[in-house]
Amino acid sequence: MLSRADVTRLLAEHGLAARRDLGQNFVGDPNTVRRIARLAEIGQGDHVVEIGAGLGSLTLALAETGATVRAVEVDRGVLPVLREVVAGHGDVTVVEGDVMRLDWHELLDGHDRWVLVANLPYNIATPLVLDVLDTVPAVERMLVMVQREVAERFAAVPRTPAYGAVTVKVAYWATARVAGLVPASVFVPRPNVESALAEITRREHPATDADPEVLFRLVRTAFGQRRKMLRRSLAGVVAPEVFEAADIDGQRRPEELDVVEWGRLADAWTAAPHPA
Repeated sequence: MLSRADVTRLLAEHGLAARRDLGQNFVGDPNTVRRIARLAEIGQGDHVVEIGAGLGSLTLALAETGATVRAVEVDRGVLPVLREVVAGHGDVTVVEGDVMRLDWHELLDGHDRWVLVANLPYNIATPLVLDVLDTVPAVERMLVMVQREVAERFAAVPRTPAYGAVTVKVAYWATARVAGLVPASVFVPRPNVESALAEITRREHPATDADPEVLFRLVRTAFGQRRKMLRRSLAGVVAPEVFEAADIDGQRRPEELDVVEWGRLADAWTAAPHPA
């Protein structure tokens, strides 16, 4: 594992620095990465994909469990150091590429059950998690270190400030919880925000049978004006009789509906007649 001194030394030796444009904050605390590997509940026979492997601190902890690891890194300056750090440490394959553009089918080829474990750059955390849930069913679980507010948004419950469109999207595909907090002091450089671990476990089946395209369109529209009652935020989209058919009070606000209720509203909208 890499200590703070190790991270600082490696950066200096190779003339590198954390890149703000990539949202880089390297973990320099062995206890933290081992804790993440333990919470991920992985071991021999498991296949793990790590996004934004950086200098390899978390990669080493994942490999230490006996799991097979594919470590993805986009920064070409860091890649030689990453390869040097992980060489000879377990079954690790380093993959160069931007995960937002990579072919996931090709990346995960050879196995159909994966766990994603990563210290995610804050600038891609939400779109990446949602994209994986939407399009990469081979990833059955995720344990990701993200900004605390993002983790709380993933795992929020209705009627709380963190609950929003992202929460409903996550809840449609998975269950989520905040698995723990991570102090800023473990990072190099030290970020100005708090971090947390979000554990996301894919459901065997989505939380509702509603058409996801309809459901998410209604959710996005309503949460675009989250302070308004549904009959106002969805005016012109959802007729009063659709609320009645779904047994949803149009005076409720978007954050008051759980994913199953959103599914009922989407089903009622789908079943209602629409102008040609």
